[in-house]
Amino acid sequence: MDKRLMALYGIKWNPFSCGVPVEALYVSPRLDSFCWRLEQLVGDGGFALVCGPPGGGKSATLRVTAERLSRLRDVQVGVLSRPQASIGDFYREMGDLFGVELQPHNRWSGAKVLRERWQGHIDASASRPVLLVDEAQETKQVVLSELRLLSSARLDSHLLLTVVLAGDQRLLERFRSEDLAPLSSRMRVKLTLDRATPEELRECLLHALRCAGAPKLMTPELIATLCDHAQGNLRALMNLAGELLDLAAQRELPQLDEKLFFEAFNPPAPSQIKVTPRQAVAARR
Repeated sequence: MDKRLMALYGIKWNPFSCGVPVEALYVSPRLDSFCWRLEQLVGDGGFALVCGPPGGGKSATLRVTAERLSRLRDVQVGVLSRPQASIGDFYREMGDLFGVELQPHNRWSGAKVLRERWQGHIDASASRPVLLVDEAQETKQVVLSELRLLSSARLDSHLLLTVVLAGDQRLLERFRSEDLAPLSSRMRVKLTLDRATPEELRECLLHALRCAGAPKLMTPELIATLCDHAQGNLRALMNLAGELLDLAAQRELPQLDEKLFFEAFNPPAPSQIKVTPRQAVAARR
């Protein structure tokens, strides 16, 4: 972050950036409940689902989830970085995440080695390894099916892995197909992220400002205006606030207010723009 911006407003980081520390992410009561249920799921294993619209907070939910689960003793958390990968690359990444050398062309051997590694972890710690998959709607069907078969043993009576899938409405639509119905039926813990209310957006924004060390950076009127214009979308809220922060820093304004918002996002109508005679002649040409 620009040190000049930090000095100007006395903030520890940009509160509207997607890269804020995990502790700066707002944890709603619903998210807190979801994380608690996941912590219980880790002992038994199985699948969990986070679903919501683009910009609804799915990736932030996974960040909070990963941080909360990593606090648990002996829990190993892996994040699949390329959900759109082929089955061969999927096995390569799984081997890298869980510390085993796999040969992607031999899936039987790879599955055997992974299961043995996970079973060894369960025997040593009584908890299941955890795999997080963001943008899961991009995951190939063969990979999702392989993940379902890979994560259980003993005729599906013994679960070796906890998997959290996060995706948008397209993932739910794919789950309605016959090929993925067996995976859909295994979702034991679910969190559906709908459009946030203005009050929820307000709490999220206030939390971000407090954590960054600048609770008075915005006037209450501006906060209310932003929450109304974000239309229930967390990403839209932070993008609007980020644009205003950049504009305020450029002008070296001490505080962000409604006047700045209307100047930035409500340009004057053509009839309100003053045109000099020279500009009028040039326009007619």
